[in-house]
Amino acid sequence: MKIAIRLDDITPDMNWSNFERFKSLLDKYNIKALLGIVPENRDPKLMINLPKRDFWEYIKDLEKDGWTLAMHGYHHEYTTHDGGLLPLNRNSEFAGLPFDKQDRMIRSGKILLEKNGITTDIFMAPSHSYDMNTIKALKKNGFTGITDGFGNGPYMWEDMVFYPISFKKSQTLKSKEDGCVTFVVHTNTMTDRDFEAYEKLLATREIVSYSEMLKLKPVKATETDRFKEKLMANTKFHLRETLRLSSNIKRYIKKRVINKH
Repeated sequence: MKIAIRLDDITPDMNWSNFERFKSLLDKYNIKALLGIVPENRDPKLMINLPKRDFWEYIKDLEKDGWTLAMHGYHHEYTTHDGGLLPLNRNSEFAGLPFDKQDRMIRSGKILLEKNGITTDIFMAPSHSYDMNTIKALKKNGFTGITDGFGNGPYMWEDMVFYPISFKKSQTLKSKEDGCVTFVVHTNTMTDRDFEAYEKLLATREIVSYSEMLKLKPVKATETDRFKEKLMANTKFHLRETLRLSSNIKRYIKKRVINKH
């Protein structure tokens, strides 16, 4: 199983030291990732450094060097608690909103990117959350691909190409099947341990540039495939919530024991 890399939350005010550190790691192995660019960031959690003055020129230079670009939402502001068609999370900038509003948001985001010299037909939804109105609005505004879904390679559904992410990284690393999936990376929050893990991964596994994913011919997905995908996403969400709750309970018990002594 080949692995491509996508980097989320690319903004002028992101964690630049982490981004540059990860980019250097990818450069070492000549890997070009997919960059999810927020057209106009309004998410305080992504505002980490002072904005990079030459951000847009920098991004265009990366594109010229072979990196792939995607539009990552609009403002990266969560407006609903709708998990959408791939309910990995319960926060969304788009899912649950009327078509007209989503259409305006996607069109405005695309215009902002184009004003800064960025053209792309690939969409990356914040928190992986989108619905049918999102897909309709994307198609209306000239988008042809979404970086999301599960599978062993690109698939076509509702006249849109989906470029899948890994359902479970450890499972992907053990897979002997042919195909290509994406590992999702948030450089803003990476730790030394994360960097060490990716250093080892890049040195030992077949990591490919995202452009290799785009070259693969998509297969046609059925409604059954989509149902299974949604079920997998729901399962992953509830498992993560169970682990989070268990962790909180353990911390609470440990705190009570310490306080008693």
